[in-house]
Amino acid sequence: QVQVVESGGGLVQAGGSMRLSCAASGHTVRHMGWFRQAPGKEREFVAAISRSDINTYYADSVKGRFTISRDNAKNTVYLQMNSLKPEDTAVYYCATGSTSWVASTYDYWGQGTQVTVSS
Repeated sequence: QVQVVESGGGLVQAGGSMRLSCAASGHTVRHMGWFRQAPGKEREFVAAISRSDINTYYADSVKGRFTISRDNAKNTVYLQMNSLKPEDTAVYYCATGSTSWVASTYDYWGQGTQVTVSS
């Protein structure tokens, strides 16, 4: 059974940093991505990384501030978030199976972890 579990969310002040983790189990190493959803808004793409760890992709809104990485030995993906802004506040979801910005191309999703950035 495939499981995807996010961790590392919480409350941080604007300008601060936070690292999210996503542990996947029950399948081989796959492409993985992060999405986020703020209250009243649609789920949006944040970043993705290929299973080979060669290619990474970012939304323009986070480029230069967020870094996605992975440890295939642990089947875990990380999202390092720096220079956080209040508009980064959202529930962050990890998903597997794609590197696309289109959510429907991913097949397994975690439950999400809340990130709140205070001004």
